[in-house]
Amino acid sequence: MKHLNHSHLRSLAAHVLAILIAVFAIVPALAGEADVINATIHKVGRDEFRINATLEHADTGWDHYANKWEVFDTEGNLLGTRVLHHPHVDEQPFTRSLTLTIPKDISEVIIRAGDSVHEAGGKEFTLIVPH
Repeated sequence: MKHLNHSHLRSLAAHVLAILIAVFAIVPALAGEADVINATIHKVGRDEFRINATLEHADTGWDHYANKWEVFDTEGNLLGTRVLHHPHVDEQPFTRSLTLTIPKDISEVIIRAGDSVHEAGGKEFTLIVPH
């Protein structure tokens, strides 16, 4: 077996460190996009509805986590946003609620999740509004 001298060891250590820095720099992006895997809607008032959305995302911590879900009409107009204030690393999937007004002329809504790296993307969920 060949023996490594101190300059070879320092060079090897520098290469390993550079590789580790590169790997840890891309790890947050590997968590992917946030998915809405289930949602329900319930009428709670005249034009008021409570939406429960279940999200799944491989949160890695504060650097990459599902940070919101939004409600859109079928024309792409934003009706409401549920902000998620912290990572859910050990709580997957998770469900959160939002109560909002949905006008009578809107018959369907689309739930879309977002994360701190990709903003929007992943699986969406469509609900029929029970006016």
